Amino acid sequence: MRRTRPPAILLALLACLLGIVGLGPTAQAAPQAAESRAALATGLHISDGRLLEGNGNDFIMRGVNHAHTWYPGETQSLADIKALGANTVRVVLSNGHRWTKNSPEDVAAIVAQCKANRLICVLEVHDTTGYGEESAAASLDQAADYWIGLKSVLTGEENYIVINIGNEPWGNTNPAGWTAPTTAAIQKLRSAGFQHTIMVDAPNWGQDWQNVMRDNAQSVYQADTTGNLIFSIHMYSVYDTAQEITDYLNAFVSARLPILIGEFGGPPDQYGDPDENTMMAAAQQLKLGYLAWSWSGNTDPILDMTTDFDPNKLTDWGKRVFNGPNGIAETSREATVYGGGSGGDTQAPTAPGTPIASAVTATSATLSWSAATDNVGVAAYDIVRVSGGTETRVATSTGTSASITGLTAATSYTFAVYARDAAGNRSARSATVGVTTEAGGGSGAGCSVGYRVVGDWDSGFQGEISIRNTGSAAISGWTLGFSFANGQTITNMWGGTPQQSGAAVTVTPAAYTSTIPVGGSVTVGFTANRGSTNSAPTAFTLSGSSCATG
Repeated sequence: MRRTRPPAILLALLACLLGIVGLGPTAQAAPQAAESRAALATGLHISDGRLLEGNGNDFIMRGVNHAHTWYPGETQSLADIKALGANTVRVVLSNGHRWTKNSPEDVAAIVAQCKANRLICVLEVHDTTGYGEESAAASLDQAADYWIGLKSVLTGEENYIVINIGNEPWGNTNPAGWTAPTTAAIQKLRSAGFQHTIMVDAPNWGQDWQNVMRDNAQSVYQADTTGNLIFSIHMYSVYDTAQEITDYLNAFVSARLPILIGEFGGPPDQYGDPDENTMMAAAQQLKLGYLAWSWSGNTDPILDMTTDFDPNKLTDWGKRVFNGPNGIAETSREATVYGGGSGGDTQAPTAPGTPIASAVTATSATLSWSAATDNVGVAAYDIVRVSGGTETRVATSTGTSASITGLTAATSYTFAVYARDAAGNRSARSATVGVTTEAGGGSGAGCSVGYRVVGDWDSGFQGEISIRNTGSAAISGWTLGFSFANGQTITNMWGGTPQQSGAAVTVTPAAYTSTIPVGGSVTVGFTANRGSTNSAPTAFTLSGSSCATG
């Protein structure tokens, strides 16, 4: 993963020591300031603490982050993200300070692709990540200069883009230093003539666990001559309780200051276990935007929503974000500038044909159906499991077939399909199909395990174990077994739960690693104590069956 988070010990201490504080005595001045500047608004803009489109309609971002600057060839991802229901994509760019600079031509092409796929485009400079603590990071002033260099490309696109000045532009060292350069960068862009909605990320690697952005939001907002400014909080392991999440978001809402969750994660890692369910539910309740991290290509794939950028290979994290409760498919509404919502396309597609089941195994099945029709065009199909009067979305497909994985052996299921167009109109439900999985459960047969040390210090180390399914059926409910040779002892693990007896270790999966699709893999990370020798395990089993290594 190409982002850094604060040390776990610091977070734990300061999360306990620091209380939740207010936004200051002048917080209620924000609505009047915004309203007095309303005449300056053009395109996407802020009014009374809300993000609005140029026509005055409320716009609530529902989307994901896409690492364009590191994967410039993966432009199909924008269409795939849209097909799964998103209305926004946050695009990672570089000003050339740390990574290869995205040229004006490239940025213009990205904006054009966002528009072609009916997405609102949040553009961000990633080189600022961790400034003040990360020596290679760019300053916000340097990021502002980059945007000014793109002015000819960005002017006139205010209906379609938001400028996120710099990603996570301050680390944990003296985070109070965030306020002045943030204000200066905003004013520099306004002096250069930018009327776009500007987004600013919080310090503390985006998580604001010392409440610097929260305490100074009022003064920063007042410094914007247009009032078209929105604050972005990144929610990872700092936000592992519902109270922390709702307190932070409600502080801004109560002060009528605009806020969204510009990045968030769900799977637990070495720093903790974020409460993504509350993040998504609170955003939906408060009508705030969220942009999940990230589509694909993380150095550590724990937060990849797809495997190898393939929309037909959603990970458990991807399934949660797109198809889970308060997820994108359920709550996203297309921007009305593209014809979505009131006054645009209101005609739903016809119902898809009755699905047909094939390739049924103990843990998976393939469904196919005849296509629906639509006056504009079908964007995607949502596959649901039907149980009495309850429906649960289990997959989304841009074609007329889908592989359903993670099923239980010898169990009967009922499935149906909906069609959805780009404006979010959904068809009537197809007829249902019954599927009974074969007897027998997931097996360790057809697996390969990779083991590596990713960090080493005097008496300990950090390791990573990748488990790949090389068989012909999905693996679910697995147990990994191996033995250390030199007395190593696991102290912490993410992606699984360890049990160790002497040298022997067994690992059972976390919810988001429990199913390994055919050709897919999951990763388990851990820290451990060691002596002077730290040999790697030489043999692994999965649910009792031997796995290849390497």
